[in-house]
Amino acid sequence: MQTGMHTDTERCVRAVQSKDARFDGWFFTAVLTTRIYCRPSCPVVPPKPANMTFYPSAAACQQAGFRACKRCRPDTSPGSPEWNRRADLTARAMRLIADGVVDREGVPGLAARLGYSTRQVERQLLAELGAGPLALARAQRAQTARLLIETTPLPMADIAFAAGFSSIRTFNDTVREVYALSPSELRTRAPRNRPVPTAPGALSLRLPFRAPLNPDNLFGHLAATAVPGVEEWREGAYRRTLRLPYGHGIVALTPNPDHIACRLTLSDLRDLTVAISRCRRLLDLDADPTAIDDQLRADPLLAPLVDKAPGRRVPRTVDEAEFAVRAVLGQQVSTAAARTHAARLVTAHGDPVDDPEGGLTHLFPSTGALAAVDPEALAMPRTRRTTFTTLVAHLADGSVNLGVESDWAETRARLLDLPGFGPWTADVIAMRALGDPDAFLPTDLGIRRAAAELGLPSTPAALTARATAWRPWRAYAVQYLWATDDHPINFLPV
Repeated sequence: MQTGMHTDTERCVRAVQSKDARFDGWFFTAVLTTRIYCRPSCPVVPPKPANMTFYPSAAACQQAGFRACKRCRPDTSPGSPEWNRRADLTARAMRLIADGVVDREGVPGLAARLGYSTRQVERQLLAELGAGPLALARAQRAQTARLLIETTPLPMADIAFAAGFSSIRTFNDTVREVYALSPSELRTRAPRNRPVPTAPGALSLRLPFRAPLNPDNLFGHLAATAVPGVEEWREGAYRRTLRLPYGHGIVALTPNPDHIACRLTLSDLRDLTVAISRCRRLLDLDADPTAIDDQLRADPLLAPLVDKAPGRRVPRTVDEAEFAVRAVLGQQVSTAAARTHAARLVTAHGDPVDDPEGGLTHLFPSTGALAAVDPEALAMPRTRRTTFTTLVAHLADGSVNLGVESDWAETRARLLDLPGFGPWTADVIAMRALGDPDAFLPTDLGIRRAAAELGLPSTPAALTARATAWRPWRAYAVQYLWATDDHPINFLPV
């Protein structure tokens, strides 16, 4: 078990006294005299150190009887970076809880996905986070409820069930306990200039992140590789369709200096928590850029790249299986050719959707639909057809699992056992689909070219040896190295 930052009292006190927003989400401050919990950057006068105690999660604060601060709204902090950089039981469980698995499948379903007993999962989460899976899911439901209360005109009964509560009474009791306000009082206190939804199921919200965030390669990559019908760049926003547990959605994500503006249209509001989680994951918003950049800056050859444009994120995905399929389609072809291949599959096998704004037409095909595709209909070399059909067959029958709960090392090994999968394909899937922050691409042509220009070793073996000092953030080093090229993936679209 890893010890969290909340156990370092002296460091936590310093962060609170300096109102350091970099630590929002790392830990929470509970004030013994007021029974309120805050994020480290809370704007109020810090309490005396003797009156502070620290917890690793909002759920632990709530379980200990503390209420959320009305000023700093600690329940809306960025997520802990721990769950992005780790692949142990706790991190995998937290990613699943964020994806709504406890609400849909209960704690037994969570444990089954992780391959542990319910008791083991509960004990591990309680030991490290001060709260079990039910309490963590409850805290997430409370946050979703608050978001719906404050940003939509929906009736409270609809909000209760959309947020995942089993009854209106539980919804009312939880909101009152967590926020010391009734749902109607929360709505009354909400800003009056909240956006008015323009379509049924439409929501506008802000996704927080830890600064700095460089949007260039993040949105540039997504826009340059966008599959027509599924993704587009329009009026300063990246838009795409989402396949979700209860239905489908369309999201528009716009970079702003202090947040990402997120406009969601959902066919079923019960998918809100999952949609937000996947959008945050897509944009790598829970990363800790200070820790990452500080380590990469220690290499004198990387330091100028980091100093020039700090805060680069790894562009990820909202659908791991989709990304793996697209990685195979992109083997040894140009970005434009890969988009063309994917667009043909989308038109022929994707599920149609209605986009109120036009432009988006389909969900990316499910693995089941792709497994039924006639290989002879695929316009690609025979060897790549075999790679494609083998991958989708394994994804469809579950023998290869790319979900948020997957073990990174084990999944990479399974991918390498498939025909046509070399280190580049396995590692780009590990980096962008699995979310491994240490995935590295030493054989990538762009990386080798950048390395040679910077004076880094350019052969894969020598570069891998040099990159040992960049661990566990080699996936971020890849973003800085790629950024030396003038490829469209490195530039925010105009």
